[in-house]
Amino acid sequence: MSVVTSLVLGLVVVLCAGNAVAAAVTVPLWWALPAGTPAGGFAFGVPLSGWGTALTLGTAQTAVFAALTYWLVPLLARLHARLCVALLSPSATERLAQRVETLTETRADAMNAHGAELRRIERDLHDGTQARLVAIAMRLGVARELLSEDPRMVAELLEEAHEGAEEAMAELRAVLRTIYPPILADRGLTGALAALATRPAIDTSLDIGDLGTIPAAVEAVAYFTIAEALTNAAKHSQASRTAVRVARDGDRLSVEVTDNGVGGADETLGTGIAGIRHRVLALDGTLRLHSPAGGPTTIALSMPCGS
Repeated sequence: MSVVTSLVLGLVVVLCAGNAVAAAVTVPLWWALPAGTPAGGFAFGVPLSGWGTALTLGTAQTAVFAALTYWLVPLLARLHARLCVALLSPSATERLAQRVETLTETRADAMNAHGAELRRIERDLHDGTQARLVAIAMRLGVARELLSEDPRMVAELLEEAHEGAEEAMAELRAVLRTIYPPILADRGLTGALAALATRPAIDTSLDIGDLGTIPAAVEAVAYFTIAEALTNAAKHSQASRTAVRVARDGDRLSVEVTDNGVGGADETLGTGIAGIRHRVLALDGTLRLHSPAGGPTTIALSMPCGS
């Protein structure tokens, strides 16, 4: 079908352009051609019997076909492009199959990331908070045994248990912040990003639009993405300035972080950007990294945030 339409439309273009060129070249030479020759003897079906007729009708024929070519060729090109898109683009069934395949892959990545996150949390709690709680329980047990025999030792044990409890609570809060930062619940995404922008050692500008109500999962991914990008800019890119833009367009949340560093970021060389991509894809979003050598580096993502 594409070959047929290309042939037909091409012949129309050749007809228009060819007549314009033929008239421009041959009509002025009508007197040198044999009588009855179509190219030299007629213009618009009128016999050419003199210079006045030849120049007038030849010029008119050239102008008309040149105008048709100028107007018709772009129109036919757009028509041909639309036909090619309609013929070559995947069908609704194929697009649905591709969509299902993509969602299956991202779901598998999300499940793997979720499993790794659970193992990390379990390891942090087991090696940190749980160990401190066990030590506190042991100190309290010894203090109970020595309560009537050595009050001074009991006081020291209680003081150590108190300090251990505070350290355990601090570690527990640190683990919880990696799951869902409390500042998001307290201030929302706008307030959390305003606080985040004051932490890096480099100047950070914020441009945040009217975001409305955003699902907690989307807020967390946006927050962690910006935090990771700012950290990378401060540690690796030698940047002196970063810019963060967050906007909402309908049911899509877009985030863009740009720094003026040396560029050359490669997500295959580390887990930070790859981890961000897995988070974003798990929410049916998209992520784009542009970091040419010499900079600047831009991380842009878009996620659905409708209800």
